[in-house]
Amino acid sequence: MSEQKDIFLKKSNEIAFDLKHRATIRFNIAKYDIAVDRGMKRYSNLELAKTRASFVKSQAINHLYDHLLQFEKNITANGATVIWAENEDEAIDAVKKILIRNNSKLVVKSKSMTTEEIELNHHLEEIGVEPLETDLGEYIVQLAGEKPYHIVTPCMHKSRQDIAELFTEKFNTPEGSTPEYLAAWVRQKLRAKFTTADVGITGANFLVADVGGIALTENEGNALMSVSFPKIHIVIAGIEKIIPRMQDLALMWPILAAHGTGQQISVYNSLITGPQKPGETDGPEKMIVILLDNKRSELYQNDDQYEALKCIRCGACLNACPIYRNIGGYTYDATYSGPIGSVITPFFKGLKEYNHLSSACSVCGKCTEVCPVKIPLHHMLLINRRDAVRAGAGGFIWNSGMKGYEFAFSKRSRLDLLGGKTKNTLAVLGANALGEKKLIPKLAGQSFSKQWTTKK
Repeated sequence: MSEQKDIFLKKSNEIAFDLKHRATIRFNIAKYDIAVDRGMKRYSNLELAKTRASFVKSQAINHLYDHLLQFEKNITANGATVIWAENEDEAIDAVKKILIRNNSKLVVKSKSMTTEEIELNHHLEEIGVEPLETDLGEYIVQLAGEKPYHIVTPCMHKSRQDIAELFTEKFNTPEGSTPEYLAAWVRQKLRAKFTTADVGITGANFLVADVGGIALTENEGNALMSVSFPKIHIVIAGIEKIIPRMQDLALMWPILAAHGTGQQISVYNSLITGPQKPGETDGPEKMIVILLDNKRSELYQNDDQYEALKCIRCGACLNACPIYRNIGGYTYDATYSGPIGSVITPFFKGLKEYNHLSSACSVCGKCTEVCPVKIPLHHMLLINRRDAVRAGAGGFIWNSGMKGYEFAFSKRSRLDLLGGKTKNTLAVLGANALGEKKLIPKLAGQSFSKQWTTKK
């Protein structure tokens, strides 16, 4: 058993039976379910909208090279600089050089899973730069010394009481403060940070090829302020975020909002096409866009799995997944958790170390059903399992066990060689395959096949 798999199983066992944690997740996802159900009802034909969104992303991915070059040409013409980063080391090195060159000490960041992927905050602290998360959920987990728990809702694992206690501990705010009070308190605290920060760092919900634009969608306005106040704006985005046309945003922004939060559209939607131009008073003086590969090209070359790059990071598959609802986000030990994380993490972090995530799936198909861009997620998880077996990533015990299983189940006569009493005795000799919390059911004295033959 690999070390990562061992950790995963241990964490799963702990979290699945942590009743407080499960109650918090159940409560928070229930609120999401109600909001999203309301959001979906706004569509007269949701299936058609998803089909169109899937087509837009398919076009973008199938012509990825051309669209990325078009994006680079257009945004460069507007005064921005584009840096291509093959891996996280190149992306981090590029950011560090910009910060050191400009003697930067404070960076304000809007919510970005791509910066989490490359663990940017840790690397900025190494060179004496303070990275400050400005999204409320991200700010909360940063205060707690944690990573985002969920793609869209970073502190989904915390109740309002947990958050109030955290703020009282860190800032001596009144005990039992309401969410409204704490949100206003944080907003006031961050205001000064926005106006004094040297650099603002954002991700991108979409990269718009035909206008060379960065599309940001949010609910708090912190991303827009991270762009507006600092003199330098750095964008770090995966190459898969590309879409062909600005007109596609009319479809993609609402469908992302509906699946992510249940809204008709997020509160703030911005399209940024470059830095401040001569004669303009608003916006950053410099804009640098870092296009991150980080093994996305390897995923792109996989004929069975490349469609995973269509993901728009709405988080719908996480909320629908019965496994995620029970074991939570941190158990995956990966930036991207839930079904989409289980598909792409083995590509990003290694099949041998992370192939077990593809088995953390009941193959119920709910993730595929809710995906707004029609990624066949549960099928892809099965493909990952197949590839892990072919690569011998299961380990000696697993592979031997599967060969034994194949031998026994390939013929009915082999299954019936041993009676139920012998099988029950053998079942209790080894580790409980169903885990510590469940009992192995007793097998009948004779198999169904033998009972049927006898009765006939």
